[in-house]
Amino acid sequence: MNEDHVWAEVRAERREQVELLAALHPEQWDGATLCAGWRVREVVAHTTLPYRISLGRTVLELLRARGSIDRMADRSARRDAAELPAERLLGSLRDNVEHRWTPPGGGAHGALSHDVIHGLDITVGLGLDRRVPPERVGLVLSGMKPRNVAYFGADLTGVALHATDLDWSLGSGAALRGLAQDLLLVLCGRRLPPGRLDGAAAARFSVQSAPR
Repeated sequence: MNEDHVWAEVRAERREQVELLAALHPEQWDGATLCAGWRVREVVAHTTLPYRISLGRTVLELLRARGSIDRMADRSARRDAAELPAERLLGSLRDNVEHRWTPPGGGAHGALSHDVIHGLDITVGLGLDRRVPPERVGLVLSGMKPRNVAYFGADLTGVALHATDLDWSLGSGAALRGLAQDLLLVLCGRRLPPGRLDGAAAARFSVQSAPR
């Protein structure tokens, strides 16, 4: 896939998220997401952090977190969410639609994955009916490697994922069907609200009740 095309999808995803976030009610910024312990404001603080801090500051924050990227990300997201109003967080995204930040070793596909996955954390967590274009989700799925799935801790033993809106499947065993974007969340270790997945293994990857 041409890298310019991937970057075009990154920009499109960010623009769509700006529009969506701008339409949220103030209380929705404090709504739960699929990222455990993070509200909408923490997720947006996380996705926009690379636009606000330098490489030197990133290294310093990583040292303070004793080398743990996850610990650093959690601390930074909680700090910025507490200090910055929603308008400032939204502005960070709006002003950086064209930014070419990439996660370490991730390239353009990594940037797209980061934005799409966390965007879904927000919309699915809030119960919003946003459908990411299947082709865009397909780009993210094409970049998911076994090490990515292992990182997220998703146990797909005995399960075959089958997208209902895209020609994509993965694994073998009991069929688990759903939109490509929902199966992407399964790969990322998220548990989805009930009713989004179909198949004998659906309950295994779903929460008992929808997030509030």
